[in-house]
Amino acid sequence: MATISELIRALPEPADDTAMEGAACPQDLMAKWSLRPVPVGRFSRLRVLGTLQAKIGAAYLFHWLRGWFRNADENKRLLAETHWRTAVRILDTMSYLRGAVMKVGQMLATFPDITPREFVETLDQLYFRAPPMHWSLIEELVFRELGDDPDKLFGSFEKQAFAAASLGQVHRATLKSGQPVVVKIQYPGIARTIRQDIRNLLLFLTPARLSRDWDSTKDQLDDLRTRLEQETDYEQEAAMLTKVRALFREDDGVVVPRVIPEFTTARLLTMERVDGVHLDQFLANQPSQEVRNAYACKMVRAWYRMMYAGRVINCDVHPGNYLFLDDGRLGLIDFGFMLKLDEPLWSLMESIDRAITTGRLEDRVAALKEWSWISDDPADQDRLRLSEQLAECQWRARSLATEFDFGDEADFRRGVDLFFEMVRKRYSRSRACTPTISRQYYGWRSLLYQLRAKINLTPIAEEEIKATGWDRSEYVRDRL
Repeated sequence: MATISELIRALPEPADDTAMEGAACPQDLMAKWSLRPVPVGRFSRLRVLGTLQAKIGAAYLFHWLRGWFRNADENKRLLAETHWRTAVRILDTMSYLRGAVMKVGQMLATFPDITPREFVETLDQLYFRAPPMHWSLIEELVFRELGDDPDKLFGSFEKQAFAAASLGQVHRATLKSGQPVVVKIQYPGIARTIRQDIRNLLLFLTPARLSRDWDSTKDQLDDLRTRLEQETDYEQEAAMLTKVRALFREDDGVVVPRVIPEFTTARLLTMERVDGVHLDQFLANQPSQEVRNAYACKMVRAWYRMMYAGRVINCDVHPGNYLFLDDGRLGLIDFGFMLKLDEPLWSLMESIDRAITTGRLEDRVAALKEWSWISDDPADQDRLRLSEQLAECQWRARSLATEFDFGDEADFRRGVDLFFEMVRKRYSRSRACTPTISRQYYGWRSLLYQLRAKINLTPIAEEEIKATGWDRSEYVRDRL
């Protein structure tokens, strides 16, 4: 009679489904969706996600069962293969669904050395290579938005999209004057998919309704839905582009494209073309530490300039939204997912600045209590402890008046581990915009980590604050 180990070894590999056809080339998986419309119905999207969840669970269960009867080297090799096959399945599903679901995949790719390498390398394609729409649909959408065919409106218009992501795709074109531009075209029905995805997420979170933080969690999801829906309004993005562009001078080394208003609508955005390479290509050229630091300083200055002078935060920070130009300038190209700092929120930011600047424990505790409504109740003490540890980790680089090594893997991992520990404990009570700001923070922290930047944030922040005339004399000290 066969032993259990022999029976396990005899199990066939999980049957491949259509998601794995041609898996040697993930681009082929996305290409098959180019002729199919994005599913917008709530239950159709829920069914696709449910199927994906079941397949992922089965794949890792199968690997775990077999792992009992393999040696360590074979188990490691097959685990990597399971990671890769799972990443391809996720890529395939998210490429089909697009919208808010695809943004989750982009976030998974944001954590190098935290997320399995196979996930990062595969899901990284979601920044640039979602399935493009067929040309016939593009012609129809351009006609609907601008009133004529692309070849009549533009001097040239490339049929093949050179970039496609969660909400739309981008085509190179030229105006009749010969000026190079890019045209971002929104996927039909994408706004509706966002509403359905948030409703489905609420369904998945049903067990959390009994937690103390449920009301706060629901407010955060409502805020996230609102901001994602705002991202589908390209006229609003055009206005933000124009506002942010006005914040920078020529000598800042930061490029924000100019909007072409006569070829911009709520679902189609035309702007100047900025020619550069993305982070992966930039790093592939093995730039020196000095060059990497210079770009990192431009990134940091841009973030602080927007926050302090513009009172806005760009919360869609990922490699797809930054371009490294040959002349050393940094291109910023996406301003759809933005947070405006109104007076109540700015007051909270002042509390955080006070805590960072003074370094006093009492200021840090006060800021955290104000931000997350942490009380003196004994039940909140563990929440406060973790919040203090996370804040200390997140604010350390800004609180030091010295060079900080953003490439320190242990420091990066500690911050992410603390964040996920709070998630596991369901400590979600906080301001409605907290997930949005967290996305911004971990996005830029990941970019600086990948650059292995070694820079001093304090002089940059202080210069940007001073330029606004913000009076911090009550608590600021000379740190320069």
